[in-house]
Amino acid sequence: MTARTLVVLIAPLLAVSGCAGTIHGTVQLVDSRQQPIRNESPKGAVVNMINTKAAVEQASASASVDEKGEFESPKDAIKPGVYKVEASRIGYETQTETVEVGSFGKKVEFKLRKIEEAKRKSIKGSTTDEDKIINPGEVNIQAPAM
Repeated sequence: MTARTLVVLIAPLLAVSGCAGTIHGTVQLVDSRQQPIRNESPKGAVVNMINTKAAVEQASASASVDEKGEFESPKDAIKPGVYKVEASRIGYETQTETVEVGSFGKKVEFKLRKIEEAKRKSIKGSTTDEDKIINPGEVNIQAPAM
């Protein structure tokens, strides 16, 4: 085997090993029967990625979901490790997955279920602190009365 052949074989491996990992995937909006909601775009959903072992200042990244429902972590934001990945959108249940990311990254698929209007919480009139702890998707936001 010549030196040139060896370089041709090893170069792609070195290029791949130097790549940072990514967290990427899709977010789909579904109804209570897990059927896709056709008239609503997943655009605007947010995916937070929290490294459970990293120092606080290096622990998190986030990405917005596009109109196709796709997202990808910011360039060079994800280092190999264990991540808590959370997808959320107002009006939908937040979904969380724990994934282990290596040098090649990880694909995650979320299906956010719509919260029925009658089941959304309001903190107005809450009697305990526990009643005030809510999922962001469970809130009805209303303009203040003037």
